[in-house]
Amino acid sequence: MIFALQPWQLYVVILAGWIHRQQQFVIDYLRTENQVLRETHGTKRILLSDDQRRRLAVKGKILGRKLLAEVGTVFTPDTILRWHRQLVAQKWDYAHRRQQQPGRPRVRQVIVDLALRLAKENRERSAIPC
Repeated sequence: MIFALQPWQLYVVILAGWIHRQQQFVIDYLRTENQVLRETHGTKRILLSDDQRRRLAVKGKILGRKLLAEVGTVFTPDTILRWHRQLVAQKWDYAHRRQQQPGRPRVRQVIVDLALRLAKENRERSAIPC
């Protein structure tokens, strides 16, 4: 059996190879950029916002521990995966269902006004002798 590529298949293979090469250039650039950032910051602690941590955790979880260690990110794979575990834990702690204030909910003002009015009217009626 002879395997021959059709012309359109050859174009697809060439295009896929070109795209892969471009992606490798981007990855190499980003690795170098991370190394430069690590060198400039040294051992200083890098402070991130919650949103930045969330974005890194989501992307890092997709890559996995082994690939994160291979890429050599600014943060350790354990740190990134810990951020992801914390995100999952926050999602399922049902904080949105908790009441803002502890204790019994307040009675509506309409009910309070009605109760006071009834109390005043009853006091006036009981003051009249039968």
